[in-house]
Amino acid sequence: MAVIMLLIALLLLSIGIPVAFVFGGAALAAALLSPDLGLEAFNVLPFRIYGIMSNGTLMAVPLFILMGLLLERSGTAEKLLIAMTSLFGSLKGGLAVSVVLVGAVLAATMGIVSASVVMMSLIALPLMVRAGYSKELSGGTIAASGTLGQTIPPSVILIILGDVMNIGVGELFMGAVLPGLLLVALYIVYILVIAHLKPQSAPALHEDHRSGNLQSLLWAITPMLVLMIVVLGSIFAGIASPGESAAFGVVGAVVLSAFNKTIGKEMLIQSLAETLKLSGMIFMILIGATAFSLVFNELGGTDQVIEFFGNHVDSVWTFIAIAMAIVFVLGFFIDFIEISFIIVPILVPVMHAYGIDPLWFAILLAMNLQTSFLTPPFGLSLFFVKGAAGNLLSSAQIYRGIIPFVLLQILALGLVMLFPDLVFAFV
Repeated sequence: MAVIMLLIALLLLSIGIPVAFVFGGAALAAALLSPDLGLEAFNVLPFRIYGIMSNGTLMAVPLFILMGLLLERSGTAEKLLIAMTSLFGSLKGGLAVSVVLVGAVLAATMGIVSASVVMMSLIALPLMVRAGYSKELSGGTIAASGTLGQTIPPSVILIILGDVMNIGVGELFMGAVLPGLLLVALYIVYILVIAHLKPQSAPALHEDHRSGNLQSLLWAITPMLVLMIVVLGSIFAGIASPGESAAFGVVGAVVLSAFNKTIGKEMLIQSLAETLKLSGMIFMILIGATAFSLVFNELGGTDQVIEFFGNHVDSVWTFIAIAMAIVFVLGFFIDFIEISFIIVPILVPVMHAYGIDPLWFAILLAMNLQTSFLTPPFGLSLFFVKGAAGNLLSSAQIYRGIIPFVLLQILALGLVMLFPDLVFAFV
């Protein structure tokens, strides 16, 4: 019954049924159909929900979302992208490298994939196309760079994994720093190699497209770097909790908006409303997933999973390979939130049974989950690029362009698996 319940939930997710209803509905149906359970299985659900709502770690989620939305509307990120592309555009591949670097800075401050991808598509993509860049390289670079916020802290994925796996968010943030920078480095190296081997795919900008200088870049990037240092530095130093640090970030985003004279009643209302929608979606999914995991455990699902791996998998590396393959394949069809709340809790007891370090395993999962934004048919970044690009790019060009970046993410995942010190360097 537990296995059937899981398969039904995955099937309903793949055909587009709302996630929270899938999990809650599957749990209710399984409880009613099972002769040993019934509605009594949900007696502890109100206490679980109260625990979710009073969870200080999860409080950081809506605050970081609000910070990202305020920064998107403040105009600071747009100034940074324009300054970066103007300064480095004289290099072959420099425009694409600029997009990656801006994506990394936005990841460390905004962390909102949709905002990062759409903004870079609207500003950088027309410039890349006019400069003669390959449309595949342009679309792939923007889509991949916009998803860096899922690995580079502060990341919503890391906060959710920290709660699901009972790991300190500060440790996860510190552990993700080098893997995130590794991914940025791989992207840049790939772009420079392509620019060297196929100069026509990534030419330098013409003189009339370049107007930036180092001073304009420093003026644009300094506020973002200060905010990043305040937010992440306070967590790393143990001065503030993730929720408190996120609150500092919101205040900083408001100050930057006021400095850029973009703040106003309408802007604040829109940011708060969008935060409410996104946070409500995440917490509704979490409540549905809590009901699902409650019934799944009562049916002995977790014990069956542990028994399966114990009887059929005799190697830690085999388990890790299977777990990563499952998460990667599911990322083609369902969102990282569903995977985090349903699949990860099933894998955690097995992880403990094999004696795997939870922090290292969590970073591997976060890097793997990032690919769900880039893999068709339901990769959200691909939809964002296409929606913002209009007729500049076709869906086929975006899909072809993203393949090398997905492979680079798999390579980065493999390197972190082989060299765990990348995770523990700052912890």
